[in-house]
Amino acid sequence: MSSEELSALDAARIAVAALLLEGVRYVVVAPGSRSAPMAYALAEADAAGRVELLVRIDERDAGFTALGLALATGAPAAVLTTSGTAVGNLLPAVMEANHAAVPLVVISADRPGELRGTGANQTTVQLDLFGEHVRFAADVPAGSDPRRAVETALSAATGAFEDTPPGPVQLNLAFRDPLVPAPGDRLPPESGRRVYRAPRGPLALDFPPASAGLPERRTVVLAGHDAGPVAEAFARAHGLPLLAEPSSNARFGPNAVGPYRIVLDAFGPESAQPIERVVLFGRPTLSRPVSALLARADVPSALYQPVPVAWYEPGRRTELPLNNLGDLADFAGRGSAAWLDAWLLAGAAAQHAVDVVLSGAGAGAGDATGPATGTGAAATGPAAAGPAATGTGDAGPSTGPAAAGPAATGPAVGALVWEHTRGQLVLGSSNGIRDVDLAGAPASEPAAVVFANRGLSGIDGTLATATGIALAGRQETTVLLGDVTFLHDAGGLLLGAGEEEPTLRIVVLNDAGGAIFGLLEHGAVEAAGRYGTAVERLFGTPHNVDLAALAAAYGVAHRSVSTTAELAAALAEPWEGRSIIEVHTDRHGLRDLHERIRAAVGAAVAGVLAAQ
Repeated sequence: MSSEELSALDAARIAVAALLLEGVRYVVVAPGSRSAPMAYALAEADAAGRVELLVRIDERDAGFTALGLALATGAPAAVLTTSGTAVGNLLPAVMEANHAAVPLVVISADRPGELRGTGANQTTVQLDLFGEHVRFAADVPAGSDPRRAVETALSAATGAFEDTPPGPVQLNLAFRDPLVPAPGDRLPPESGRRVYRAPRGPLALDFPPASAGLPERRTVVLAGHDAGPVAEAFARAHGLPLLAEPSSNARFGPNAVGPYRIVLDAFGPESAQPIERVVLFGRPTLSRPVSALLARADVPSALYQPVPVAWYEPGRRTELPLNNLGDLADFAGRGSAAWLDAWLLAGAAAQHAVDVVLSGAGAGAGDATGPATGTGAAATGPAAAGPAATGTGDAGPSTGPAAAGPAATGPAVGALVWEHTRGQLVLGSSNGIRDVDLAGAPASEPAAVVFANRGLSGIDGTLATATGIALAGRQETTVLLGDVTFLHDAGGLLLGAGEEEPTLRIVVLNDAGGAIFGLLEHGAVEAAGRYGTAVERLFGTPHNVDLAALAAAYGVAHRSVSTTAELAAALAEPWEGRSIIEVHTDRHGLRDLHERIRAAVGAAVAGVLAAQ
């Protein structure tokens, strides 16, 4: 090492100081030797109360935990790995962060230049490993000052560059031996100080009523993922129906329509009141009816885009991008009282129809008419009757008197979780978020901040993401996910001894496989019987994993329920630390249930609109 070359520890300390100066307050560390200089430097900063460290042995979970930390705080969060395959394990989290515009900072340790390409153990090409999925990547040679690279990376991660949305970045830091502190180095005295607490509460905005000079138009407001409360405020101010996905954080207020994706049929091109225009906030990710509406050439649509976004390439969508609310108002116009009333009546009838079917009180469309009388599917009335389940650690569903009442179904579980959650809610991909979208009744005010990995809508890393969200948000957090999603990230339950435990309630909808494929075209293929058991094996992926035993292995509290009454009672109870509520359901009747819901909603909506 030349006299001008920095030691590994000195370079690492400069990198850590620059990271903290640029706003990083959480770093997730995966163990490794080549990354040791950064680990020691971070330990020094942690002891001084300048950063919070989390340790995870699985790099994939480390990446998703950092993703959750960044989601909950809105600030950049970093993940540190050693060299080799450790870096590759971060790719799923980096891909999600790319498409969701999350400031995830990857710090990958590497061998010095003289060892690269020589066959040195655990050495590969790490720079640009993530390709187009990062906003910036830098390779810092061993012994060099990393300050400028860190500053540029954090600027890119936080969206400081013009026309570039926030997103992940990579700092590939090479370190040369020695990788350990000098004999005289030691940790500073423990300060016990923690500097970053930024819990986010659900927000509502208030806009003045739209100008009476705007033309009346039959416009709908679509609030996709991450739309924010501005979508609700805009719809309310303009007297327009609001069709909001659960993770929009706009699914509330007087104009919100719950089962909108089924109600859309009643306002199609052949209806008495066809939709004329669409205003889109956020990214639509959930339903084919919404995609079909946005694809219609005869219905002009506009996208509110005040800042650059990462989920589509310019010119690849048909909506007119508008960056200010004044232009959006001119495009949308204002809704007439008749237009809004039609949607609200249809929405109320549809919500009641869904509630009736899920409560088990209605066998078909004829039982689903009448006014809406509740706020959640099966949340009141017959579905909520019966004593609460009281067992913990049980491996199977409750039996006997406690199991009285309707059996739990995916949509009923989604509705109950939506109704009972306060603080923070994380929705897993696949059926969970769609169940909430179908059956979760919009409240008058937002009750929880909602998160979901909708950048690429993968099921991987959901438990780790929820853990990061819960730890950074510093408030109770509920995550709803299916059994396959749960098992895919079962390692996310592992917390090392002494690691902070989040207040996290994990609701697992266990139907022994992947139910979503049965609701897609594959369900019809299976019903036809032409492919034997291939659909069940290849798409249903059945299993018989004992989730109670798995929870016990990780030291997480567990209880099983099988009815809506038991689930409602379990969700109403306070909890500390981590707990799992396993909801046993049968997915094989799910396709028929959805058909009955569609029929009931169709009849109910047709009835109220015909009476107008």
